[in-house]
Amino acid sequence: MTTHDFDLVVLGSGPAGQRAAIQAAKIGRRVALVERMPSLGGVCILTGTIPSKTFREAVLATVGSDAFGLTSESTPRPSMSDVLSRVQEVMISETRVIKNQLLRNNVEIIQGSGRFSGTHEISVLGRKGTQTLTADNILISVGTRPADPPDIPVDGTVILTSDEILAMEKIPSSMAIVGGGVIGLEYASMFARLGVEVHVVDRHHRLLEFVDHEIVDELISQMRNNGIRIHLDDSIKHTQVIGGDSPHAEIKLDSGEQILTETVLFSIGRIASTGSLNLKAIGLEPGRRGLLEVDENFRTAVPHVWAAGDVIGFPALAATSSEQGRIAACRMFGIDTPDMGQSYPYGIYSIPEISMVGATEEKLNQAGTPFEVGLARYSEIARGQILGDDTGLFKMLFHKETGRLLGVHCIGTGATELVHVGQAVLKLGGGIDYFLETVFNYPTLAECYKVAAYNAANKMGYHHVTVESAGSLVDFETDPEN
Repeated sequence: MTTHDFDLVVLGSGPAGQRAAIQAAKIGRRVALVERMPSLGGVCILTGTIPSKTFREAVLATVGSDAFGLTSESTPRPSMSDVLSRVQEVMISETRVIKNQLLRNNVEIIQGSGRFSGTHEISVLGRKGTQTLTADNILISVGTRPADPPDIPVDGTVILTSDEILAMEKIPSSMAIVGGGVIGLEYASMFARLGVEVHVVDRHHRLLEFVDHEIVDELISQMRNNGIRIHLDDSIKHTQVIGGDSPHAEIKLDSGEQILTETVLFSIGRIASTGSLNLKAIGLEPGRRGLLEVDENFRTAVPHVWAAGDVIGFPALAATSSEQGRIAACRMFGIDTPDMGQSYPYGIYSIPEISMVGATEEKLNQAGTPFEVGLARYSEIARGQILGDDTGLFKMLFHKETGRLLGVHCIGTGATELVHVGQAVLKLGGGIDYFLETVFNYPTLAECYKVAAYNAANKMGYHHVTVESAGSLVDFETDPEN
């Protein structure tokens, strides 16, 4: 039997790679982690999740919220350095945490660019030259990069992708965002809060098609109220950069409309960072946008090569990537572990933020599932009033016949935290009876669960409803005035 240097070599130190490396080390395996960037954490820490979400919090901290009249119109406009100083602090701290965790678990960290040089071989080009690593198993967790704009080069000043957005020296007066996906809408709402004139251009008829339509409609309404112009069913026909003392871009849309803007952010999807891995050396062919196909165990078509995280596509969340890496590490070494399942939350850190778990109304209608909707509005919740958020919307979907919880959807302050109560009930197979019988702290946003449950229960039959839940029948009284 051939003896290799390591039981596992991990390519990439993002959430999937970190979790896989530590999990394998925890069960006594020899693990090396290869990272081509000078800092650990991958896209998540360096250009993606952590910096963009910290940027959002910094914007809210420096500009203020709508509560108590603190808006971008009534507060001094911060500089880009004011906003980014906090981002740098968090990035440095998170990188330190990751490094300490890896070293504490005896994971060998190798800085350099790794590529396949043989079936079980990885060549790593670093500052001290090239070294070759051999491993029984190899996990690809190299993440993704922004897709380049067509027909115009990224210059980091006028033409940007999300990789350059947080290296801007100043806050622009105007910005056009091409692509109304998650990243595009997050940055649109952040820069609008900073007083930037923002245009969003998207070729689709609807934004965020996978999100509950009522929630998306509320987001669009609030974004428009904040001055964001949204151009749907439209695309960029031509973009020209004008130099000089005040460089800017002239954009012509297919509709004929023209936009003059100081900056253009192209947010048109992401490409898996597999191009430099020399996958042909092991007979592995990436698919569309460089993504890798895996089975339910996160194994590729090459039996000892695995992949996890954004490099395998949807849902491409830091949280799900982390869990995918852990599961892959367990299964490659014969440790039985449950599937991740579908009860994971999705968060969109726009202003206001959105979160969801479970089915949407649209999916339930397509499946012919009978359901009832329970609504709660922040304007009716004491905590919403305290926070100054009277626009938040919270909804739960229950099976009309059994009362079982099917989905939770929210837009508003704290939505990405609030959703976890619903996630737990959904995962455990609970239903409307749980929310009607449970006492929540007051005043908290969690009160939304109680209000929405009463709202649904009243629609399912006032005064007295019998609900099937977890193998038993539960009777309860509902409040006819709620």
